[in-house]
Amino acid sequence: MPVLVLFLDGVGLGPEDPATNPFARGATPALRALLGGPLVDRGVVDRPGVLLVPADAALGVPGLPQSATGQAALLTGTNAAALVGRHVTAYPTRALRDLLATHSLFATLRRDGRRVALANTYSPEYFAALEARRLRMAAVTFAAYTAGLRLRGLDDLRAGRSVFHDLTGQRLREWGHDVPPLTPFEAGQRLAAIAGCEEMTFFEFFLTDLAAHGRVASGPDDVVAMVDGLIGGALDAAAPDLTVVVTSDHGNLEDARSTAHTTNPVPVLAAGPGREAFRGVRAITDIAPAVRATLARPVAAEVR
Repeated sequence: MPVLVLFLDGVGLGPEDPATNPFARGATPALRALLGGPLVDRGVVDRPGVLLVPADAALGVPGLPQSATGQAALLTGTNAAALVGRHVTAYPTRALRDLLATHSLFATLRRDGRRVALANTYSPEYFAALEARRLRMAAVTFAAYTAGLRLRGLDDLRAGRSVFHDLTGQRLREWGHDVPPLTPFEAGQRLAAIAGCEEMTFFEFFLTDLAAHGRVASGPDDVVAMVDGLIGGALDAAAPDLTVVVTSDHGNLEDARSTAHTTNPVPVLAAGPGREAFRGVRAITDIAPAVRATLARPVAAEVR
């Protein structure tokens, strides 16, 4: 039973307050049709074909949850913040890199002989920055790379085998690359198609966190609309046996009163035949075990 994980950096479940929460004020037709309302903190939402549970991202460690420890916890099932004694921003420390290299979903599933893909497109500029040591790999990329996954490039994007982190490829065209434009809905459809050839497919979308921090031109409302299109497209093109999982590492975008991260729970939205494996999720450390459990389940006949 294959799984597509749509990882949204910096998305928590906030109150249903349009004044402060762009997920509450946005039209988000795909999410509202799926959940019977906006993506906000309403506890567990259990509807035909879909399950939404809130997951703790603070993990009992004082301070605001951060990306490096949150992503390490999500990918490994280990309380990474407790392991290193603090929440770690941006890039993983040596201890976190060791954890990811050995225990990430990418590494463990590959050792089990599973077909695994990181569906992001990486630009020539990114590879050049790595080579020149101007940039380090963040947690998701590091985990995939050390597990032996190939980082996909522009040829993959042109061939329909990957999606750039901005979904549309607009940034790549601004840099002078000849790549076809996509809508967020088409990007979601493409990711579902890629997932049809793999057992676990992972896609990282981090404009959500950058927009919340005010570091990109796109505002929170625009990025929320992109998220809705992405999820709508993935569900539109999902094969009957595909489980689509949408989740995050910490809160941020759901609270416009500050550019800082939040301690809000994050969404774990599971749509498709494997959703029951996510019913027991209480924290982001439960996500990796739930993905493994989904992959181990036999496919049962079901109407979406």
